[in-house]
Amino acid sequence: MARQEADREHRYLDAIVDSLHVGVAACDQTGRLTLLNAAAREVAGEPPPDATATSWAREFMRRYPDGAPLPEDEVPLVRALRGEWVREVELLVVGPDGRRRLFTVDGQPIIGPDGEQLGAVVALHEITARRRAERFRACELAVSTALAEAATAQEAGPPVLAAVAGTLGWPHAELWLVDDRASVLRPAAEWSAPDMGGDMPVPDQLSRGVGLVGMAWQRGGPVWIRDLDGPQSAISPDTARRSRLRAALAIPVRSGEDTLGVLAVFADVVEDPEDGLVALLSGIAAHIGQFLERRRAEDLQRQLTRSKDDYLALVGHELRTPLTSISAGVELLRELAPGALFTDGPALLEIVERNTVALRRVIDDLLDLAALDSGHATIRPQRCDLSEIVGEAIAAIEPMLTKSALVLDAMLPEELMVDGDRQRLRQVVDNLLDNSMKYTPDGGKVSVELARDGDLAQLCVCDTGIGIPPEDRERLFAHLYRSPYVRDQRIPGSGLGLVITRAIIERHNGSIALDARDEPGTCIVVRLPVSGAG
Repeated sequence: MARQEADREHRYLDAIVDSLHVGVAACDQTGRLTLLNAAAREVAGEPPPDATATSWAREFMRRYPDGAPLPEDEVPLVRALRGEWVREVELLVVGPDGRRRLFTVDGQPIIGPDGEQLGAVVALHEITARRRAERFRACELAVSTALAEAATAQEAGPPVLAAVAGTLGWPHAELWLVDDRASVLRPAAEWSAPDMGGDMPVPDQLSRGVGLVGMAWQRGGPVWIRDLDGPQSAISPDTARRSRLRAALAIPVRSGEDTLGVLAVFADVVEDPEDGLVALLSGIAAHIGQFLERRRAEDLQRQLTRSKDDYLALVGHELRTPLTSISAGVELLRELAPGALFTDGPALLEIVERNTVALRRVIDDLLDLAALDSGHATIRPQRCDLSEIVGEAIAAIEPMLTKSALVLDAMLPEELMVDGDRQRLRQVVDNLLDNSMKYTPDGGKVSVELARDGDLAQLCVCDTGIGIPPEDRERLFAHLYRSPYVRDQRIPGSGLGLVITRAIIERHNGSIALDARDEPGTCIVVRLPVSGAG
């Protein structure tokens, strides 16, 4: 009867101890582990039957918070077994799954009624979330400082990622930005811990819904993968193995309803989703979003200022020059004697007509650009053969090529179908060919190549002309851009051709870029979705 009562009391006490959220471990006077409640087992796993205080602690309670090794005689349970009272010792506990968690440990000897020491007990209070929140406050300060001191996202990225990943104790982080023109994500910055065991390859771009960051962009919300070794489609198993990363979290960087980029962090151990961590990282992403929006507003202001100056220059030259010629021609016609009208009049009228056509062309281009930029220009997409369009444009310039002694090499497929406005696409090709001929000296070469690249049609128009100075390449497709060399050489043009071309390509969900190369001249690459792709 007494044994049953003792057993009932033992089970009662075990149930109470197991219900505690605090981890509890105890050993007898020989050091043999006699108690490990549910919370402690959740941290350290099930101990072997012959586990001792020393062997158990050596396996799990082995590091200070900074990662430094904990001497065996400093283990709280061992100290309590020596008769010490231990209070609020902070330790880093590494569980069987590799997760790192911070605890404060209290311990004391267990003393019997007669004063004899019967063993020792410790209580483990987890403070991982509290310490992480404290570190994140410091992290937010570091992020704010880095953003305040940086001029671009590429410059701010590394210190921001180092602060975020360092705070989490995770070995790798990436910042991706949305490229609106190409509708893809491009890496802006990455950071890896010096002691990271593997290599994390970063692609040049990712489409919406592709990969971890592409999924976060598509969903517009966090994507947490607790175990990259498990079934998932965000990162290839081969990449996960080579990088030795086990968990990942991606947070969209937003400004209002717009997603500007994605912040991604990677852990080298399995990590279960934590709402608090997602909230903290979302706060960091919001800081980055505000920074990007400020920089975007500043860039827009600079562009508006430049555009205003460029428009004034355009009015001052491209519009005033033909107007002056027209005015002078009319004045001369007015002053001619009646008899001279038959001899000199036609030549003066030709001057007036030629400059009127030039003036109308500039005005039409300005109105066309305004309509394209505002979205009011009508685009009538239909299935059309881009190869045929390019071929027709080349045929139209053959007389001018002969006159300028230019050589044109063309490589076109028999057919390459795209969905687009045939008239607008012809305008794009005409503008590119006109630019190449205009800026290539007599005897030079122009090459045109059209080919399919996956789901894209790629058109390359290259020449051996004057080229674009490196410092001016970023402005090539900006409003009214003309290089200083072109202006100095008085080569005619308004600077509207390429910006209209860019606007048309963007309305077709395509992209246009300058292909930087070491060879002389310029090479423009246009990419358009192939008909029926995707």
